[in-house]
Formats: sequence, C-alpha cells, structure tokens
Amino acid sequence: MSTAGAALRVVIAEDAAIMRDGLTQTLTRRGLDVVSAVADAEALREAVEKHRPDVAIVDVRMPPTHTDEGLRAARAIHEQWPEVGVLVFSQYIETQAAAELFARAPGGVGYLLKDRVADVSEFIDAITRVAQGGTVLDPEVVRQLLSAGRRGDTLAALTPREREVLSLIAQGRSNAAIAGTLFISPKVVEKHVASIFDKLGLPPSDTDNRRVIAAIRYLES
Repeated sequence: MSTAGAALRVVIAEDAAIMRDGLTQTLTRRGLDVVSAVADAEALREAVEKHRPDVAIVDVRMPPTHTDEGLRAARAIHEQWPEVGVLVFSQYIETQAAAELFARAPGGVGYLLKDRVADVSEFIDAITRVAQGGTVLDPEVVRQLLSAGRRGDTLAALTPREREVLSLIAQGRSNAAIAGTLFISPKVVEKHVASIFDKLGLPPSDTDNRRVIAAIRYLES
C-alpha cells in the first residue's frame, strides 16, 4: 500500500493486449505506479497477493470462459485483502455478480463502462476515490442494476426526488455534486439525504457509512 505522498500503486487485469498496454501507459503518464498488468483472473490474484496494490483495475470477461471471471476475482480479492480497492472497468454489465460485489464490499469498489469514460482526469479521480475507500458507479450500471431487480417495499416511502438523490448517492456523488446535477441548493440536498436516512432506518453512527449502506439498499431493492 502507498504511504502518504507516494504514487498510487495499481494492478491492471485486462486480457486485450492493446487495451492493457494503453491503460498502463496512460496511468503511468498521470503519475500512478502500475506494479503489474496481467491478462487473466488467476494472474490477477497472484499479482494482488504479491504487490498488495492500492487499487486493482479489473475487466469483467477474461480467460478461460470470458463470462464473469473478473467480477468473481474482484469479490475474492476484497474478501481476502479488504484494504485493496477494486475498480471494475469493462464494456459489459453483469448485474447479478455486480450486485453481489457491492453488497459484500460496499467501500473501496467501483464499476465504470469503458465506452462512457471520455475524460482521463475523471478516470484518475475515480481510481483515487476507490483507493480511499469510496464507491464509484457509472449511472448506466445503476440503471441496469435497478432494472434487474425493481425497487420494492424498502424504498416505497421515498418521494420521487428522494429516489433521484439516492440514485446519485449510489453513483458515489457528493452532496455538492448532487445539488449541481439536480439544480437545487446544497441545503435542500442535505434535507433530502437526512429524510432518506430516516426512512431507511439509518441512524447516525460513528462506524457505519450511511451513504454506502443507503446505496446498497437502493441496489438490492
């Protein structure tokens, strides 16, 4: 793991050689330390065990079956090395495996779609947030997770606006970012967030991250 002021240490798992090399060069140019770049899930687990990076960037579909090896490896990494952040970076959304990943590892995880990341700085910011224990979700991932399991009684008490706010919380947005997206004031956002926590039965706590728990409720329901 990186010490204060040191470059973030990253492991990349991507079976496409050109994409793997491109990611390595891009992150290196931006000051990150790519300690390993591998092509399959088994090599990913070995690299994480050896290097203990700050973040593992993982594609979903890798050899040998090209289904959900990356997500299964991501879950295993977070269970064995919870201090290692995992950022799934793929063109595919595997809803069931993704929901399981976020339910088991609410902090230090992310899921971004390759064809929707147009700004390198935003990508670096997402990597940094995951390394710091945050959650990053592409809005399309949120939409498909919700389509796979529609909102049930857990969220029935929320107003439409509160559901919008909770959707943005699930994407890892701050109150200020939510305010800008919905064109409302930060104080109004704070009121909505407080109401959401109250309706979901999430009292103040020194140990639990209520935003993460609320996001998980949203994705599970």
